[in-house]
Amino acid sequence: MAQVEQYAKAAIQTQAPDLLQWSADYFTAVACGDTPPVKQGQERGPWSKWKDLTPELLKVLHQRVGGRLIISADELAHMWKSLNLPKDLFASVMDVGGFTEEIEWLKFLALSCSPIGVSIAKTLKIICEVLSGDHNGPPRIPFSTFQFLYTYIAEMDGEISASHVSRMLNYIEQEIIGPDGLIKVDDFTQNPWVRLE
Repeated sequence: MAQVEQYAKAAIQTQAPDLLQWSADYFTAVACGDTPPVKQGQERGPWSKWKDLTPELLKVLHQRVGGRLIISADELAHMWKSLNLPKDLFASVMDVGGFTEEIEWLKFLALSCSPIGVSIAKTLKIICEVLSGDHNGPPRIPFSTFQFLYTYIAEMDGEISASHVSRMLNYIEQEIIGPDGLIKVDDFTQNPWVRLE
């Protein structure tokens, strides 16, 4: 795994209150060949700051973004603050995603869902629930959106090969997606042939 990808994953897992200091400690440890200061996912207990972020709040945030693909960092920060979400959480997602003044909303959403979902399949399930406009059936989104998000999350994770991602996407597109072009959560969580990780 590339060092930047390892750093991104470690930053999401650890959620250090002082990201700059933690980053300095992280890279110092790596340079010295020591174990970096990383909390594993299971170490984040019920008092983790990520508890303040829920799929429901992300759905409200998504509605406020209003279907835009790009949003300014200032406007998104204001929306985030209006939902009383922790500022350092926002800063962490911005840092891990390498976002600047203009933010690709779907990428920001994907990174925001990652710590809640922990695994790629659960993260994509949460994203589908946030993005889905269906109220009368299972959450579903366009396959093209799923393809974009799965590829991005797998790249950020860094532990899944591009060839595996490509095989899974080809299988889903050829064997699962119907004429409506939509993918349901069960299509990638309940199908034994689909292994996203």
